[in-house]
Amino acid sequence: MEEVLDIFWGTEQTIQMAPTCIDLFAGCGGMSLGLHMAGFRGIMGIEAHPHAFESYCHNLIDNPSIGMDWPAWLPLGPNNVVDLAANYTSQLAAMAGSVDLLAGGPPCQGFSTNGRRDPDDPRSRMVEAYLDIVALVRPRLVLLENVRGFQSMPHAGGGTYATATRERLSSLGYDSWADVLIASSWGVPQRRPRYICIAALRGSFPGINPLERLKTGRREFLARRGLGPGETSVADALSDLIVDPNVSRDTKWEAPGYPGIMRVDPESPTAYQQLMRRHSMHQPSDRRLARHNQQVTNRMKRILESCERGRCISQADRLRLGIGKRSTTPLSARLPAPTVTTLPDDLIHYRDPRTMSVRELARIQSFPDWFSFKGPYTTGGARRKDGCPRYTQVGNAVPPLLAEAIGEILFDLLAHQDFPNTPHVPKLAREFLAVL
Repeated sequence: MEEVLDIFWGTEQTIQMAPTCIDLFAGCGGMSLGLHMAGFRGIMGIEAHPHAFESYCHNLIDNPSIGMDWPAWLPLGPNNVVDLAANYTSQLAAMAGSVDLLAGGPPCQGFSTNGRRDPDDPRSRMVEAYLDIVALVRPRLVLLENVRGFQSMPHAGGGTYATATRERLSSLGYDSWADVLIASSWGVPQRRPRYICIAALRGSFPGINPLERLKTGRREFLARRGLGPGETSVADALSDLIVDPNVSRDTKWEAPGYPGIMRVDPESPTAYQQLMRRHSMHQPSDRRLARHNQQVTNRMKRILESCERGRCISQADRLRLGIGKRSTTPLSARLPAPTVTTLPDDLIHYRDPRTMSVRELARIQSFPDWFSFKGPYTTGGARRKDGCPRYTQVGNAVPPLLAEAIGEILFDLLAHQDFPNTPHVPKLAREFLAVL
């Protein structure tokens, strides 16, 4: 491998020439992890909440197999994107032309069709902060991710947030392409529709639509991982994770008195399970389960026995079972899950009358088993509005497998632009980076 790479890149330059990326609104690191797996070299990940940044730092910055070239001028810790643009304008402007990709998903709660969709929600204003940093850094590529409702959310200046964003990108000198992608199409055991906008400095890729190229390469992406061509089901993802009757007595990794799950070694693990278990030699973290009383357990058992699987329970079923909560979904073993949310009781396990552990939801989001989450499991009461516990971190994340698929296309476009006569260099570089 090293000898082959020397023909195209020069072995001494391979690492230095890996394309660079910045991740804004990075959360616990789903986008950054996927882009790293696609071959990008992270410069920094900007996340304001301490608990989410703790997870990001533990898994990506402090991880010696990944690491980051964190800039000396920026304190290593939680950072707010608005403050970043206001307080480090000259430092960001000095990076102009040196960053290959600026990625990020501005907080989506203001755009969700399940929420109030308030244009004055401060989280909705983060899109402008994101674009201000694009204007300063002038990356070669821009990647913006959000909920599907981003397309229809009215913008104060007229039109929608999607059209306003693309108009601003055009004014900054970028071509852009946008579409809604379904995460399950790229092997994620979860439907999760996401609005994706890719932009490139004007004229960089004449005649090329990166999103169409992403769709065209979908089957090859899945095949290289032993997945597809169909969707990955919930059972494909979770059948090797079972309730552990002894874990409540283990006080080393969880609070005493809680039940939990354990990972077992099936005779024939699914391709998806093998992918998630790679580089994870021991039991994963985040296995704690909620303590349900018998009444709650019986209610979930009745839901599993009498309600349609894989869909939110109907109003008729809620009335029949005396359930007030509107968003409860009993999972189907045969189908991908619906969108993972930040609430731990939205989903009922496909096999057991219980809610899901953080680890199981992380599996559904395509986080590998070696990735661990920091901070409290849940928050309640007055803390819920501003908290970012583990369940919230998982629910807010970009599925790493989807981010990797997008990252591979962007990596290929950049590499082909830099090395137009060596179209196979991106694949070789990815293989080389994967063993580091």
